[in-house]
Amino acid sequence: MHMEPKKNKTMKILGISSRINHPQYGKGVVTNVTSKHYWVTFIESGLETIDINSQFEIIEAAEDDVDTVSFAEVESSLVQILKRWSDVTEVVHIADKWKGGKLILEPGDTNLKASEVPIDTFFHKITMVRDRLRVMEQKINSSSLSEQEKIDLQQYITRSYGSLTTFNVLFKLKEQQFVGQRSS
Repeated sequence: MHMEPKKNKTMKILGISSRINHPQYGKGVVTNVTSKHYWVTFIESGLETIDINSQFEIIEAAEDDVDTVSFAEVESSLVQILKRWSDVTEVVHIADKWKGGKLILEPGDTNLKASEVPIDTFFHKITMVRDRLRVMEQKINSSSLSEQEKIDLQQYITRSYGSLTTFNVLFKLKEQQFVGQRSS
């Protein structure tokens, strides 16, 4: 259903989480509202500030939700969105206690030789697996699969993250660790 662009002067101010289609920036979600502007995170161009009275199509209006989300929450969400969809990979540091260490694989048979791997090399491989899982998530989410197929594949990825939580002790920063399925 196509709606004609509506000028906002005759309407209530749109609330946070309203969805719009702007003639210049495309589709986006209102993430903050001031007395004169909407802060909108657009799919194509990221965060833009647009005048409240500018012309745009309202896809879905959320009214009376102004001030229900703090600026810190919006900023945190935006950072997560930018990290998830940008090609820039974050710098991931190994925990200090593991720097220069080694991973020793000892066979059960004492006649066989153990194998040693520099823990920095192993950590690099683990972070590469994590990054590839994230790329796979992005590709699934942007694919033309049905929503149910996306959900099914996403569950496998979440289980994969859960299987990798054993290696979280290697990460310096907790927010960079693997997160599996959370119990509610």
